[in-house]
Formats: sequence, structure tokens, C-alpha cells
Amino acid sequence: MEKFVKLTGVAAPLPVVNVDTDMIIPKDYLKTIKRTGLGKGLFAEARYNEDGSENADFVLNKPAYRSAKIIVAGDNFGCGSSREHAPWALADFGIRCVISTSFADIFYNNCFKNGILPIIVSPEQLEKLMDDAERGSNAVLTVDLEKQEITGPDGGSITFELDAFKRHCLLNGLDDISLTLEKRDNIATYETRLAAERPWA
Repeated sequence: MEKFVKLTGVAAPLPVVNVDTDMIIPKDYLKTIKRTGLGKGLFAEARYNEDGSENADFVLNKPAYRSAKIIVAGDNFGCGSSREHAPWALADFGIRCVISTSFADIFYNNCFKNGILPIIVSPEQLEKLMDDAERGSNAVLTVDLEKQEITGPDGGSITFELDAFKRHCLLNGLDDISLTLEKRDNIATYETRLAAERPWA
């Protein structure tokens, strides 16, 4: 998993509450178990018209936000079903950070397992960040995970809280498999001892 230390990029404003996982990645895209290629389906029902053409009004189709790396979203982002395809689609599109006042628990935890940093801020902080994100090509935020700080285009900054273990995993690019492999020596020692104690097993 790619490490997340410091991210500077355009932030797209999505002032919508209760963005569920079906909106993030519609069910039509759930036929694959690959993590790649899902970016094209991100927010598909909002990004595309019925004839397959782009909806020019959707934020990620606007020139200033086509390469957004951050989303500033309304309350309760990632609610609905527990599909892990949602963070897969965000990551494949290039989104590495989502900022909101709250997240659905399963989506929130799935983000960390896929190299995405979900940041919880206060309503007042979100209002300021949403204003920053509405500046088009000037809507550049810097998210510093080591300092736990978000810096806006005008130089102002806010700090955020994060569980220490989750922070450690993102900073070091550790997913569940990587965390297990860190203990490979202990696992090998245990298996050797077990084989000696129970040769019949």
C-alpha cells in the first residue's frame, strides 16, 4: 500500500449529505474483484448522462477538478452498504483524502486499508474548507499527516485528530497483509515450535 505522509492537491467540493456507497460506485461496477479500473465508475450516475456523455455540471467533470486528489464532502459520507469497491474507486480515480464532519464506520475503516485518509472536522472547519474547495484551480489544500494539519490556499491551517495506530499504518503504508508480514519471524518461530511439540499435526 502506498504511504500517505503529505498530500498537496486540488480539493473538489461535494456539499452533499449522506453520500452513500451506491452513489460512490454504482452496483453495476461490482462484478469485479480487481481494485483497478473502477475510477471510471466513480460517481457514475452523477458524472454521466443516460447516453454516456459527461454531465458538465458534476464537479469532477469541471476542468479545475478533473485531477482532484481531495474531496470535501457533506455529513455522513460513505453510508449505505459496506462495499469495499467504494474506496477502491476513489483511490483508482486518484482521490487520497476525503474530509467531512462524519463518516459511516465501515467505509471509514475501509479507507485506511486502501491508502485513503478520511479526516473528520467540525462543521465550522468544514464550512471554511468547502469555501477553499470552491476556488476552482486555486482550490489547493495540503494535508500533512505527520503534523495532522490541513493548510488552505490562503495559508490558514487547521489541525485534526486521528487514531495513533491508523496514523502509523498510513504513514508507513501498512495494510492488513503488511501488518501480518511484520510478524513473519514470530510466526515462523511459533510454527517451528508447534511442529516439534506436535509432530503428528
